[in-house]
Amino acid sequence: MSGAMSTPRIRTGGTLGHRSGAHELNHAATGPTPLYYQVLNFGMIVSSALMIWKGLMVITGSESPIVVVLSGSMEPAFHRGDLLFLTNRVEDPIRVGEIVVFRIEGREIPIVHRVLKIHEKQNGHIKFLTKGDNNAVDDRGLYKQGQHWLEKKDVVGRARGFVPYIGIVTILMNDYPKFKYAVLFLLGLFVLVHRE
Repeated sequence: MSGAMSTPRIRTGGTLGHRSGAHELNHAATGPTPLYYQVLNFGMIVSSALMIWKGLMVITGSESPIVVVLSGSMEPAFHRGDLLFLTNRVEDPIRVGEIVVFRIEGREIPIVHRVLKIHEKQNGHIKFLTKGDNNAVDDRGLYKQGQHWLEKKDVVGRARGFVPYIGIVTILMNDYPKFKYAVLFLLGLFVLVHRE
């Protein structure tokens, strides 16, 4: 009988010992991940975002497939902070009333305005004039000196859809640089300390 009683003790001791070992292994697995895994994880997130962006550029034909409306010049159609989805297919003709995003030589930030007039030459070359819906006059005052019309080469994309106000974070980061650095710091910190 003493042999029979000793067997359960061994099992109990073995089970406890086994549980203790499993607990140590589990603790080691959930403990802090080495720094290089965290850096690798961060690098994977950044490279994935870049690949998605490049893929959107190819699909939409636009160098900037998503933009944020930065001013109130297109109200009531679009408000400051709206996120616009753009396409820029070469075969699509530009039409009066269409909302385009265009670059002006010497200006860093593209402009979102509506096509007001189209001027087509006999050779088929098209030029167009734009205006913000909320502006009193057309955009000739915004164009570079001596330029009265835009050409297709100036177009970054055409608005195909939007999500209201979701781009306000981008505006806050541009208007308040400390906010931008705080957000970037918190995102980086989250990635580095995040456990799966």
